[in-house]
Amino acid sequence: MDQTNASMRLDKWLWAARFFKHRKQAAEAIQGGKVHLNGQRVKPARSVQPGDRLEITRGVEEMIVFVKGLAAQRGPASVAQTLYEETEESLAARTEAREMRKLLAANPADKHRPDKRDRRKLRALSGKG
Repeated sequence: MDQTNASMRLDKWLWAARFFKHRKQAAEAIQGGKVHLNGQRVKPARSVQPGDRLEITRGVEEMIVFVKGLAAQRGPASVAQTLYEETEESLAARTEAREMRKLLAANPADKHRPDKRDRRKLRALSGKG
């Protein structure tokens, strides 16, 4: 963490905190309204400071984090995790949503492609077999 700088660009911070793989992806997410700073839609060059609240949407995941520190450059994931703190509500909601997605994936709907056995049953029912 670099405490000498009082603020840094939002897109650069999101990249350094490893929310996005590329700084361009971070800038596109901000432009697309997927990132809100203190409840407001902002531009990628907006300054972020420790104590700011960020609402970040990545795909189906929504996170609410508070900025704890700034980094001059992108570092390892262990360092990146020290730059922010996720709220308990956000963490619980993400965990619950992840479990729901797992349950839905484990129990797919009956609309599947028939296998050999199913095709034989269908032919027998239709009288063509």
